[in-house]
Parts: sequence; C-alpha cells; structure tokens
Amino acid sequence: MNNSHFSYRSKALKTLIVAGASIGTAAGSIDAQAQSSVTLYGVLDDSIAYVNNQKGHSNVYLRQGNLYASKFGFKGAEDLGGGTSAIFDLQAGFDPNNGTASSAGLLFNRQAYVGLQNKTWGTLTMGRQYTPYFLLVGPLASSTYLTGATGAHPGDIDSLDTTVRINNSVTWTSPTWQGLSASALYGLSGIPGSVGAGQSWSGAVRYAIGGVNLAAGFLRMNNTGRTTTSFDASATGSFATSALNAGYLSARAVQNAAIAGTWTTGGLTLGLTYTNVEYLSGGYSAFRDTAVFNTYAALAAYRFTPAFDVAAGYAWTLASKANGVSSAARYQQVSLKQAYHLSKRTTLYALQAWQHASGQTLGSNGAIVDAVPDVGDSQNSTPSSTRSQFVGMLGIATVF
Repeated sequence: MNNSHFSYRSKALKTLIVAGASIGTAAGSIDAQAQSSVTLYGVLDDSIAYVNNQKGHSNVYLRQGNLYASKFGFKGAEDLGGGTSAIFDLQAGFDPNNGTASSAGLLFNRQAYVGLQNKTWGTLTMGRQYTPYFLLVGPLASSTYLTGATGAHPGDIDSLDTTVRINNSVTWTSPTWQGLSASALYGLSGIPGSVGAGQSWSGAVRYAIGGVNLAAGFLRMNNTGRTTTSFDASATGSFATSALNAGYLSARAVQNAAIAGTWTTGGLTLGLTYTNVEYLSGGYSAFRDTAVFNTYAALAAYRFTPAFDVAAGYAWTLASKANGVSSAARYQQVSLKQAYHLSKRTTLYALQAWQHASGQTLGSNGAIVDAVPDVGDSQNSTPSSTRSQFVGMLGIATVF
C-alpha cells in the first residue's frame, strides 16, 4: 500500500515537472517570437505583352515583372533592447515563365544586407543595396505610379526604377524628423591600391507635409579604368544599358541628379520630375566629350475607388550635342496604366506606352547612329528599328 502510494506521488511529481517544463518552453518560445521575427515574402507578376517593333519585328510574348518585379525574399528583425534592432533582408528575382534567376550567378540579386536599426539614431546597413537616390526620389517618379516596364523614363536612363544596386555598400538612413528624412551610401571598391576605382556614393533627402512630397538625390558610380568597351563588372555599381546609352558604357564615371515632387488631394496625385545624367569621359573611354541626358517628366494618378485606379505620364529626354553629334537625340514617351485590385494581394492590370525618337546618338561601336526608341525599361535589349515603338500589356500580379 505504501509502495503504491509512493509510486502514485512519484508519477504525479514527474507529471508536474514535465508540465512546468512545457509551460516554460512555450513561454520562452512566445518571448522569442515577441523579440524576433523572420518573414518570407514575395511577388509573382506576369503578362501577355505586345510590341509593334523589336529590332524590326512585332512580337506577342509573356513578360514577367511589369507592375512589380517577380521576387521572393527573407527579412527579419531581432529586438536588442533600448530601441535597437538587428535587421536583414535577402531578396531574389526570378522569371516565373521559365523558373530561372533574374541575374545569372547571383542568388540574392536584388538586395542582400544586414544592419542595425535604432529609433533615435536611424538605420545602418551593409551589403548589396538600392541607393538613397532611388529609395527617396524614386517613389515620387513615374516608375512608381506607372510601373518601370512602361513608365520608367526612356531606357531608365536616370535609374529611378529598380535597375541600380550597389555592391559592398554601407548605408545610413535617418529616422523621420517632422517630415524630413535623409540617407547616404558609400560603395567600397575593394580594389587593392585603388580605393577610388569602382567606388560609388549616393545621398538623398525627402520632405513630406500634408499632401506634398518633395525629394532630391545624387548618385555617382565610378568605373574601374580597366575596360574600354563597357562598365566594368568589378565596379560596385551597375546600371541599365539600352539604345540610349550604348555608346557611353566606357565612361570613367556616371553621375545622376534628380529632384521630384508630388501633390495629393483626395484620390488625385500630380507629380513633376527633373533628372540630369552625365557620362564622364576618361583616358580609357571610347568617347571624347561628356554626354548629358536631361529628362523632364509629369504624371497624374487617380483612384476612382479602393479597387480601381489609373495613371498617365509624359517624359521628354534630351541628349547633349557632343562627340560629333550635331542633331542631338530626343525621346518623347507617353505612358498609361489601369489597375483593378481583386483583393489587397491580387491585381489585374493593363499598360500602354508609346515612344518616339529623333536626332542622333552614339552606337555601341562608337559610330554616330540614328536614335531609336526604347519604351520604359522593358525594351532595353529590344529597341525599335524605326523611330517609334508601342508596347501594350495585360497582366496579373499577386503578393505573398
């Protein structure tokens, strides 16, 4: 009887210990979840596209990444106390039409960074990152309201869409002080004995008050001086190449400056953007004079209902007279977008854009050629063989 009673008490004690341990583990798990988080996220975007002229031929095809870039990623944060968190973001682009990575040889081609975030002192991150120029000015430009595929300024010549990331970069971004925010980036070249070769830097500020948003930014990407045909892949920066800048890829440096502003009242948003891009010649460049591209752009967007919105934009890009070109290139682009949101995650969209080119520029071989159109940044590898190009798309995008 006593042995049975002892056995019963022993079993009860074990049960209480196991239950207590389980409760403690669960509490620790809950506490850990409250202190840190990891999120899997992404977008799938695909469309049926029509182009009236791609290097001399019309085409109907599937094109991904129009309203949003198709991608997946992992991001996380750990609360370190005192208002400071450790953060990271790993982001990979892919093509849902064939399953391939957007950039060969790069697993997390879009972004890959780690850093610290403090509510008072701001955020410091290191890795492969977008520039302050893009992150602060880009949201006010047409590529945000009209998509980069057909709404980016011709050829994304001014890098206000998601075509520029900086390797080996350190970025500081301020908290928002009464509507004002700022950010600065420096890309370390990592080339022994040549600190300045291949480096990049960028800075930008933005101010928001009521329905008014204003931003200005600067970006410079240095070449390494080890090539005469293109922008060296060893440089920290890279940018979109197209028929607009094919003759200037051997530049010793590329400089971008931009100012933009939007005004929103009710469902209406109006915006203006000015950008200046310079391809600076050097001892290894295949061209002689600095090439300049100025773009003047306007946009309008209107949300009729929470489910339906439209946008329109106009961009006028003017190249400088340089390198023997007497009739400088001119590019005019009109872009339209209609979007119907089936839910917070899924959107049906239609895009249309037309661009006309005139004048002359330098071709990839350095010879003077007629300027040809390159709608948004969707046709950078397939410009028109004539002076005009039209692109139309019908697509679906879903966010997870």
